[in-house]
Formats: sequence, structure tokens, C-alpha cells
Amino acid sequence: MTDKFRENFGNWQKSFEKETKQSSVKANSDTDEGIEIKPVYTKDDLKKLSFVEENSLPGQWPYTRGPKASMYTNRPWTIRQYAGFSTAEESNEFYKKNLESGQKGLSVAFDLPTHRGYDSDDDLVMGDVGKAGVAIDTVEDMKILFNEIPLDKMSVSMTMNGAVLPVLSAFVVAGEEQNVKKNLLSGTIQNDILKEFMVRNTYIYPPEPSMKIVADIIEFTSKEMPKFNSISISGYHMQEAGADNVLELAYTLADGMEYVRAAMSKGLNVDNFAPRLSFFFAIGTDFFMEIAKLRAARTLWSKIMKDFGAKNEKSLILRTHCQTSGVSLTEKDPYNNIIRTSYEAMSAILGGTQSLHTNSFDEAIALPTDESARIARNTQLILQNETGVTKTVDPLAGSYFVESLTEELSQKAWEIIQEIEELGGMTKAVKAGIPKLKIEESATKKQAKVDSGNRVVVGVNKFKNPKEPSVDVRVIDNNKVRDDQIKKIEEIKGTRNQKAVEKSLSDLTNAAKENSNLLAYSIEAIKNRATIGEVSKALEEVYGRHFATSLSVSGVYGKHFENDEDFMNVKDKVEGFEKSNGRRPRVLIVKMGQDGHDRGAKIVATSFADMGFDVDMGPLFQSPKDVAKDAIENDVHAIGVSTLAAGHKTLVPELMKSLKELDPNSKMIVFVGGVIPEQDYDFLYKNNISAIFGPGSNIIESAEKVIDLISTNLE
Repeated sequence: MTDKFRENFGNWQKSFEKETKQSSVKANSDTDEGIEIKPVYTKDDLKKLSFVEENSLPGQWPYTRGPKASMYTNRPWTIRQYAGFSTAEESNEFYKKNLESGQKGLSVAFDLPTHRGYDSDDDLVMGDVGKAGVAIDTVEDMKILFNEIPLDKMSVSMTMNGAVLPVLSAFVVAGEEQNVKKNLLSGTIQNDILKEFMVRNTYIYPPEPSMKIVADIIEFTSKEMPKFNSISISGYHMQEAGADNVLELAYTLADGMEYVRAAMSKGLNVDNFAPRLSFFFAIGTDFFMEIAKLRAARTLWSKIMKDFGAKNEKSLILRTHCQTSGVSLTEKDPYNNIIRTSYEAMSAILGGTQSLHTNSFDEAIALPTDESARIARNTQLILQNETGVTKTVDPLAGSYFVESLTEELSQKAWEIIQEIEELGGMTKAVKAGIPKLKIEESATKKQAKVDSGNRVVVGVNKFKNPKEPSVDVRVIDNNKVRDDQIKKIEEIKGTRNQKAVEKSLSDLTNAAKENSNLLAYSIEAIKNRATIGEVSKALEEVYGRHFATSLSVSGVYGKHFENDEDFMNVKDKVEGFEKSNGRRPRVLIVKMGQDGHDRGAKIVATSFADMGFDVDMGPLFQSPKDVAKDAIENDVHAIGVSTLAAGHKTLVPELMKSLKELDPNSKMIVFVGGVIPEQDYDFLYKNNISAIFGPGSNIIESAEKVIDLISTNLE
């Protein structure tokens, strides 16, 4: 530090202290990542760099400033909007409209039965068909999905993990029957099963055989599909489940390391498959943190791949797709979400993403409408064409703050990666449940900050809109979609060569027993018109189905409210109930159907427990009958249903019906929380639901309402 700079810095310090003493507003420098944001950064902060190279250039090691030398000055990022609506026909029309309006790549969302390897006619998925994505039962659905969309020219991204073999097979066969050979297909299959065991839960088989399937796909595509990305290693769902940026970064890269090892165990040279690996990150509302995260991700991955012995420069480069945050979207004052999505998108761009999806403002309420999806797509078109962000590469490079933040994120993430390595890698860590618990702890802390007012969410806990706007939402007729899909399945089963189907499914089962590569056998079965469910069950015969053990954190929520009057008021009411009734109020928190997104349910369970409730957490994927049976057997006072995938209009009435059949005199109350359009409230109340809590509901206020309802109901 020069004498002149030391003098100037001292003068700044005095001015800063004087101004902050005079101000009644105090800035909050606390971050979820435990990184304290200093009020000023100088060139001295860059003396501490170890991961970040101060004089690095775009397209050069360690790629902090971008994977390509020219970045957006040569070609802007790909606009790749993620969508899937109920039927293949409806989704196909939506895709074609978007492509005509400037979208450059397709990104397919599948419904939950497809993710979980069930056909639409399975009784277990009656409330889930066509919800939260498109239903695909056979290759005929896949052909309709891409009708008049040339697969030799269009890059297609598919978010699929559990039923990855039959879905990828259907894509390959659809291409062949469109006269496009598999070596010409381009795009990405997510194929990232480890994060499913951590957060998203759309798995089918246990971890070990699931990892074998990942490796089989990497092996097959590296040899047969050179233009296709065999895996998209996803941190997105970790952040959506509550992970802070350090956890998302560390666990995503640790997953990537595990997949590299799995592929190398097949005898593949790292440079034969690594150039086709890709990543997928969430972009939340912490603007500079998200920018630094993408820069840190490239920096760390280049180091990791060098350690694996990669020689090809393309093997060292982390390429990523990004999506703006879904969990940052609010049901309250929803037009604010357009602003949130816009600056999240800018974060991704300044961080150097290769492609981007921008969420629609109404997705905290329901599936997006055509109009809201148009606004989301146009957000990217405006950023590309009107803001000037494509004129220079990595415009924030050299910023003392951004470079320091990139370094701190790198250091903290690397420490966690080393901890995972000491445990024996990510598969072992996932089996031990460690990442899942860490993410749940992070999610609970975040919710506590919002509920306590320590974190402002505009329109939710501060600056509330006294006149909430009415928003039109997309409505899916689940029963009609399911009936149509069942007719298609029956028609295909009535016309296919059944002997050929049975032989190809038997060959697939035997291949699993013999540890052969499964993708070729799966393609053959799909070509013969086997269904997604039949292929999944053929493998289930060997591998079985995975059922997770539900774990939860405790004490994390409550410690943020030790002296909070409202929190203590609820605790007092719970204690009063216990004195009057001889036991604490008992609540069963459940998910029903195939929706595995359990962040909300876990937060409610742990926060209610911290307020003194006796809380049971039901297993995932329960039917309404199972929930009713558990509730009555465990003599609970209330059932809390968490819903995210629009199944509430089918599953909740079934639950109420089952409760009445099992115990007509029950005084049990049922409350529902999650993504529920306001227009569905009357329907639920008519089905005797006692309370509805939409996204952004304050948990302490919700808990007080629940204890009051339980107490009143027992009088």
C-alpha cells in the first residue's frame, strides 16, 4: 500500500464512519453463504487471490472470464425456454410459436409420471398426468412433440433423470423415424441422478444402479452421438430447494467429479467424453453473488479436470445453461416477478452463461400462460438487443469486489468439495444424507430470515400492495389429459407386435443382470412400441425401486425468533393446548402423488416442531388413501398437504373422501399450502379444507391459525 493510498484510505474511512453514524438506515452485509460484504474493496483485496488469476483472459485458463475468447461479441447466448404443457400436441404448438418469435433452442419439461417411469394409465399417478409438464408414454407421443421441428437442425434439451433411458430412447427413435440419424442429433439430456437423491426426488432406482445408467449413457453417446451432451450437471434444483450459492456450487461440481469417475470406470478416456459434459445453475436475486458463482464454477472445474488428467482444452471448460429462480417468484404482487427475473437474467449474462431460460411471472401461481411466457422470452430479446451487454466480454472483470467475491466463493466451495472427497465421493455422501440435510438447514435459515423481517421481499413482508392484482392463469384439465393418454396407450398396445415387445423387454432385463450397456436395449424396446412404464419396470425387476428415508433438521428456525413476540405467542398457545388436552397438537405434513419437491413441506415440518407442535413427516409419493390411513392410525389433529405440481384439485378431494370413509366422526382438520391459484380456493373450501396458505405465507402466522383451528375444532 503506497503512502498516498494509505492517506486516501484513511480519509475515506473517516468519511464512511461519520456518514453511517448519522444515518438511521443500516445496510445488511450478511449473506446466506457466510461471506461478509465489505463497504469498500480496493486493489489490496486482489493480493489474496489463489484460485482466481488476476490477469486471466476470456477463453484462456482458468476460464474465469468465459469459456470462449469472443463470448457474446461473436454470438449471444442461446434463448432456451423450458416448457411442456399436458399433451404433446399442445406442447408442439407452443414450441413452434416460440421458435417463430426468436427462441433458438427447445427445452422440454415432462410431467411427473414420465419422470418417475409410470405410464399415464397407472393408478398411482391419477392426479399427476399432464401436470407440470408434457405426458410421454410412447415414442408416438415423442414424434408428435417434435412434429414439423427438424431434429437435425434444432438443439433439444430434456430435463429427465429417473426415466432417462426410455425417454432418451424415444428421442432417438423419433429422430430416426424423422429420417435423422442419431449421430446428427444435438442437444442435452440432464441425466443427473445424484441431485435427485438430494433434493428433487424424481428418482426410480437406488443410487448404485442409477449411477450405472448415467455411465451407460455417457459411454453410448460419446461413441454414437458426438453432437449430443450426455449429461447436464445440475445445481439449479439445489438452490430451489434452499441451498446457498456455496452449497450449490460445491455439490454441483462434486456431482460432476462423481460422473467423470463413473465414465472412466467404463474404460473411457476422459478427453473422449468430457467435452460433452455441461452444467445447469440457478440464478437467484443476489446479483453479484450469482455473477461470481458462474466465474468461480469455471475456475474450479478447470482445476478439477486437470487433476483428472484431461489434456483437451474443451475438457477443461465448464459450459453452462442457467435458469432464473423459481423460488424467488412470489404469489403476492406477482408483477414484481418480471423485475426479479430481468435482473436475475442479467446476472447470468454478466456471469457468462451459454444459454438461458427466464421464468414467467405467474409461475408461483400456476403454469405460465402464452402471454406471460412471451414476456419472459422478450426479456432476453431486450437484454440481447437493447442493453449493450453483448458488446464486450466479461464487463465486470477487474472489479475489486467481483474478483474478491469470485475468490471467496471458490475457496469456500473447494473446502466443501474436499470434505466430500474425504467421505469417499458424492455417492457415499448422498447415501449418508449429508448434502440433503445441509440444504434443508440452509432452506430453513432463509425462510426464518424472511418471516422475521431480516430479509425484505417486496410485496410479501414489506411494501405490500393493498390491492392485489388479479392474474389469469393456465388451467389444465387433468382428467381429460389422462383419458386421452390412456386411449393412445390402448391404441398402440392393440396394434404393436406383442411378441417383439416382450422379447425386447426381456433382453433389457437380462442386460441389466449381465451389467451390459442398457441404452441400446432400451432403444430397441421403444422402437417396438414398448411404453415408458414397461421399460422402467423391466429394469425395476433387477434394481427395485428406491424409497428415501425422511430426515429433518431441528432448532434452526426457532433460534431466529428467541425473543420474538409472535413466535412466543404461538409457543404459549401450543403449551396451553397440551395442558388442556394432555398432549401436544399433532400434525402430519405430507406430499401426495409423484411431486417430490419437498422444500416447503420440510420447512413447515421443522418450523412447526420448533414452535412445539408434535410433527410427523409422511413419506414421499403417498396416495390419498395412504395419507388418510396414516393420519387416523397416528391420531393426528391436523394434516398439512404441500402441493407444488397442480395436483391439488384431484388429490385433495380424494384425501377428504378417504378420511370420511375411514372415520366418519373424525374432527381432524386439513390445511393446504403451496402453489395454488386463488381461483381454486373456493373449490378446496367446498371440499372442507380448513385453511389455505399460498407461496410467501408467513409460517408463524400460519402456525397460529392452525393451532387456533385445532383448538376450536375440539371444543
